[in-house]
Amino acid sequence: MKIIKAYDNGKEFGEIALEEGLSHLTISIIIKDKNRILEAVKGAIGIKSTILTKKRQGPVHKIEKLLVIWIKDQIQKRIPMSLLTIHTKSCSLFENLKEQQENYCEYFNAIKFGSQLSAKSEVNLDWVDEHQLQRLNEMLIVVDENDKVIGAGTKRNCHLNENTEKGLLHAFSVVLFNTENKVLIQRSDTKFTFPVYFTESCSSHPLYNPLKMEEQDAIGVRRAAQRRLQAPPEQISLEDIFFMTIYHHKARSDKIWGEYEVCYLLLIRKNIPVNPDPSETRHFCYMTKEELPELLERGARREVKVALWLRTIAEKFLCKWWSHLDEVTQFVELDKIHRV
Repeated sequence: MKIIKAYDNGKEFGEIALEEGLSHLTISIIIKDKNRILEAVKGAIGIKSTILTKKRQGPVHKIEKLLVIWIKDQIQKRIPMSLLTIHTKSCSLFENLKEQQENYCEYFNAIKFGSQLSAKSEVNLDWVDEHQLQRLNEMLIVVDENDKVIGAGTKRNCHLNENTEKGLLHAFSVVLFNTENKVLIQRSDTKFTFPVYFTESCSSHPLYNPLKMEEQDAIGVRRAAQRRLQAPPEQISLEDIFFMTIYHHKARSDKIWGEYEVCYLLLIRKNIPVNPDPSETRHFCYMTKEELPELLERGARREVKVALWLRTIAEKFLCKWWSHLDEVTQFVELDKIHRV
């Protein structure tokens, strides 16, 4: 119950995992099964649970149910778990169902994909912020060029250049406008990819868990963006986050790191307090329609570093939207993927 309450109060999976001494995947699976856990205890403590996701059936449901039972048993016995031990147990369940000739393929796409990714253990990350290091083990959603889920992998492995061609990351970009029609631009000095680059207001990846994978109205991506913005619901609700379109982006940060992503472009127009996490953002400012092109020009002259995808967003989308922010929904393209 402590883990579920922490998640409902707005804490990230990584933060909860650190506090409880459990792996990120362990926390993810507990949260995924939270409705069943709440149902089991609500009679005793009077909690009213709400079903947030569709009930899953078949081999997927069976394997997940068995894995959650095993994880709960390990937690109760205070037996340490890691991604490796959970992966090993998952493979064991997989083999058992395979022998029973069940349709087991769907659930193990993620595990099979993850095992295909290379992992460079010799990469030096001593300079990276501690919070960023913790997030390297987050499990991200991997998709094909048409945004169909094909598996999952850690943030670390998926951002190695040698792995980017094996699948695209399911990602999002947020452009946050205030009511003066200025857009928030940020820069981070401590991220392991694209440090000191100017980027859009917020960008990240939905994690590989059910609440972030719901597709209708891009609700999973919008939930992920809301949490990533670290703003309470009364400041930014899901209704404040407009899903505008989808675009591809591919870039190398250096010889080791890079990314290839299917990005959901989200727009918010609202005045909100900006309280950036110092491990994520070292500089931010609001820019006008005239000031952003000036920043891009400075980037072209190599006076500053500007993320390639910020240029894409500005030149392909914002140039058309900016003068029509009061009626910006006319530019919504829900079923189109811009392959730039």
